[in-house]
Amino acid sequence: MKKMPLAIVTGGSSGIGSAVCTRLLQDNYRVVNADIQPQKESYSNNYHYLNCDISVPEHVDELSNLIMQLGEPEVLVLNSGIGIHEKLREGDPEKWVKVINVNLCGTLRIIRAVLPFMKVGNVIFLSSVSSARPHSYGGVYAATKSALDTVAETLRLEEMPDIGVTVISPGVVDTPFFDNMLSGAHSVESIGYGAIDSSEIADAIVFILNQKKGTVINNITIRPAGQML
Repeated sequence: MKKMPLAIVTGGSSGIGSAVCTRLLQDNYRVVNADIQPQKESYSNNYHYLNCDISVPEHVDELSNLIMQLGEPEVLVLNSGIGIHEKLREGDPEKWVKVINVNLCGTLRIIRAVLPFMKVGNVIFLSSVSSARPHSYGGVYAATKSALDTVAETLRLEEMPDIGVTVISPGVVDTPFFDNMLSGAHSVESIGYGAIDSSEIADAIVFILNQKKGTVINNITIRPAGQML
């Protein structure tokens, strides 16, 4: 009997990542959640949680070891990231380094760790509309997402046609993301555009995965109807 397909999700303990894990389990995937935050829900035997800070090499090595036990992944969802909202002339460079280490370098570590196990499948990057539209106080965060867009396109060129690469660029999403930023008082309410739900991102991922063989959706932007930028 063929094994259920395996999906790796970074940052799967809350917000978008949690919604993605839930939806993939409903669609009969085995799921590994690699996240520094413990999971809050109880899932089936097809769910594996790994305490993993993606910016720490030893933690990423543990993920590789787990994949060796579970088998070849067919889906990699690169969702982990942290936010920061501060002016460049006043910001804390040490915090900038942490954001870059997680959002960019950590994602690169995960790619390097997981891709050697993947023969076919899909890699999905969670980017942001801010990657293409810099905004005041958002320079460092937007820069990491812009860099990830470049990484994603490079990966697409390197791995086509066997591995499809998609960048999802959400606008404002109602998640704990804003509560966990390194600095700044940004919130869904203060932004004022309204927000979409994490489940809508999960639905988009399932839509991507359900395309016929040979078809890849490379870019999706999802945002509230009232969001200007």
